[in-house]
Amino acid sequence: MVSGVVLMPVFGTSTAQAADETRQAWRLFVTDQKEGGVTVVDLEKKAVIDRFDTTGYVTHLVPSESGKTLAAVQMDHDAVAVIDSGIEVFSHGDHADIDIKNAALLPVGINGKRPVHAVPHDGAFYMFFDGEGVAKVFGEDDLLAGSPTHGEVTATAPHHGVVVPMGDYYLMSEPNLEVETKPGSLPPRLGLKVVDHAGKQVGDVHTCTGLHGEAYSAGIVAFGCEEGVITAQQSGNDAPTIKMLSYGDDMPSGRVGHLAGGKAMQFFLGDYVADKLVVIEPTEDAPFRLVDLPVRYVHFALDPEQVTIAYVFTEDGYLHAVDVLDGKIIRSQQITKPYSKDGHWRDPRPRIAVAGDVIAVTDPRDHLVRLVDAKSFADKGEIKVQGLPFNIVAIGGSGLSH
Repeated sequence: MVSGVVLMPVFGTSTAQAADETRQAWRLFVTDQKEGGVTVVDLEKKAVIDRFDTTGYVTHLVPSESGKTLAAVQMDHDAVAVIDSGIEVFSHGDHADIDIKNAALLPVGINGKRPVHAVPHDGAFYMFFDGEGVAKVFGEDDLLAGSPTHGEVTATAPHHGVVVPMGDYYLMSEPNLEVETKPGSLPPRLGLKVVDHAGKQVGDVHTCTGLHGEAYSAGIVAFGCEEGVITAQQSGNDAPTIKMLSYGDDMPSGRVGHLAGGKAMQFFLGDYVADKLVVIEPTEDAPFRLVDLPVRYVHFALDPEQVTIAYVFTEDGYLHAVDVLDGKIIRSQQITKPYSKDGHWRDPRPRIAVAGDVIAVTDPRDHLVRLVDAKSFADKGEIKVQGLPFNIVAIGGSGLSH
């Protein structure tokens, strides 16, 4: 279950049984960059079915691994809202069950200094608060029960950080406290360290200058660095092994700062320079393969069902399908008018989400969510939404409804 900046859970299909109804449901959760809030769209009906107000605009909208909840992170307002998606899919091996109810804004107020990265893992959110240097760990079941009970994992100092659990250990960003910072500014990231659940550091800090971007794929966690991509992998119950995949002399100048991880195959897709993405195969001797784009990219996401396909939206308004096996564009279609990447990084620009066989693209300028067929890019309609639609997450699947 993925997303890029955005995460898009996809669940298994079902086998129909005599007394049960097979149902499919997809919902789109769309943030409003103008007034704040999250709009809920029923994809089958192509209609807005709910809207939840937030304290401010949502900088990151992150689904849990199960898809039952979403964390609406409001970085500038020191707040995180949690939404019950209203869709739950249970896998039973030979089939899946689906429960569908109304989405809801949960009565759990989460506050802290400058929340940014929320990592979903093992039924919990690891929410890092940059201004506190603490990851607060919220169990999904607790959140659904209306309880803000949480644990904490404390970093060396406040910084733009991240904590990722791995077995009985945590992978944690380390700030560079040797660098002088301006008043009110946070120190840069120096690297990555491993700590156990008692808070004891295991081994040295591993250099990863400007650590940014985190993703998981088939047992490996990867982070983007100025020197390369650093990976962590665990064998049994041992402490994770850390390895740096250096860019090397064959790669042009650039760096990875955002990553998405393959689910059915072990690979990562990352940004590299403005008009190039990179496919990363961490166990290969030559782990990097560049993807050339016609113009600068705006957003990208992996297809959870067509596992060798990624989608990239570029600033000329085109959507591209990329075959990650060879790094080539195999299909392109103009979806919106051009959106320049010049200007502030928060300026609303299109984002994409994959909902089964449909790709949803936000079009802030026209206040729309545009829909296209995932395989042909044929037009599947559009949905009018309030404000400036920006971040988008698709949650859904199919199963037996008992």
